[in-house]
This record gives sequence, C-alpha cells and structure tokens, in this order.
Amino acid sequence: MIDTSKIDRRPFETLGHANHGWLNARHHFSFASYHDPARMGWGAIRVWNDDEIGANSGFPAHPHQDMEIITYVRSGAITHQDSMGNKGRTGAGDVQVMSAGTGVRHAEYNLEPETTTLFQIWISPRERGGQPSWGAKPFPKGDRSGKFVTMASGFPGDGDALPIRADARVLGATLKAGESVEYKVGEGRHAYLVPAIGAIKVDGERVNARDGAALTGGTYVIAAIEDAEIVLVDAE
Repeated sequence: MIDTSKIDRRPFETLGHANHGWLNARHHFSFASYHDPARMGWGAIRVWNDDEIGANSGFPAHPHQDMEIITYVRSGAITHQDSMGNKGRTGAGDVQVMSAGTGVRHAEYNLEPETTTLFQIWISPRERGGQPSWGAKPFPKGDRSGKFVTMASGFPGDGDALPIRADARVLGATLKAGESVEYKVGEGRHAYLVPAIGAIKVDGERVNARDGAALTGGTYVIAAIEDAEIVLVDAE
C-alpha cells in the first residue's frame, strides 16, 4: 500500500481567491486578505500565488525587503521595472528573480494584448539585508523534457540557475503522458509542487493542474497522467 501521509494535496478550488478585475489571483498560502492559520507557508516558502493578469494592466511600483521573489511565467509575458534601473520582459516558460535585500521598489506590467498567467513565489532569505538584485533567463521547455532542471538556486554548483539568497531551489520539468521522474526531498526539507498544466500522480496520488502538493522528506515518483508542466520548490 502506498503511503501518501507525506503528501499534503491542496486542490485548486480550496486555495485563497481574490478577483480584482484586472487581477484574478489564487493563493496557496495566506496572502493579503486571505488568511488561513494552517497555510501560513511551507518551511521557507512563504508565498505561492497563481495570478492571471489582464491585458495592459499590472502591479504599479511598490516596495519589498528581505524576500526572494521568483516569477515563473506560464503564458503571455510580464515586463519588469525597478528602482535599481533594471527593465526586462519575461515570456512564457521563463523565470525572473528579485532579491529584495535592504529594499527595492518594482512594477510588474502585462503589456501584451492577452492575459498573462504566472506563478509568483516568495522564499525567505537565509539572512536579512544585502544589496538588492534582479535577473531573468529563458528556460526552454524542451531542455526540461523528462527531467527536472534547476531554474533558480541558492546553492553553489547550480551554475546555470538564476541566483537566489536562500537555501532553496526552484525546478521545472515537462513530462509527456505516461512519463515519470523521481525526486528526492531531503530529511527536514520542505518541497512544494504545482503542475502548471496537466494532471500528474505523486506516489499514486492524483494532483490536478494548479493544485499544490506539499512534500516532506522522502523519494517520490511523479508520473504524468496527461502532458504536464511542473514547477517544484525545494526549501528549508
């Protein structure tokens, strides 16, 4: 019998929800007006928002500090501008990271003629302070076929990944229906997995598109029921 006690599935329909018209947001963890004491975060993972941003709209300039903010664009594109002078457009399947450090202001706009969808993930840094920074990089989905690729990392040796200041990795994989991949979560670590598209099974437990699954230490078999695109964060 498969032990699913290490899998805490969070169905999409149970997530926090806020629809502001231009922004239709789902919250895997407590955020803004959504508060659930049982979902304050998962280890160092503090926020995982599933955002749909309307065409020609977005987040005006606002401040952050002492947080690693990772944006994974699922469809469309997001255009970034910050108080450090950085500007950039991040398209579908690509990733941008911002280390807020001692403090930064940034704006994120969808300047496209269609809705942009993305995951915004916040991870607590290993220490407070530090010079703010921003970066973005393409991660072609073909390079992730049948395996996890590290897209952002706070560990030395993950040289192709965007750097973050947390003891964490942000990984992506694309699986064809019927394909599977193993992933090992170290003891004492916290992993959170969301299929951007497609249904999967994690050790036999079904996880639908945009559901979340919180995982504790152990080795998991992740199998695609349908063609799937998966984002996973492995943190303290």
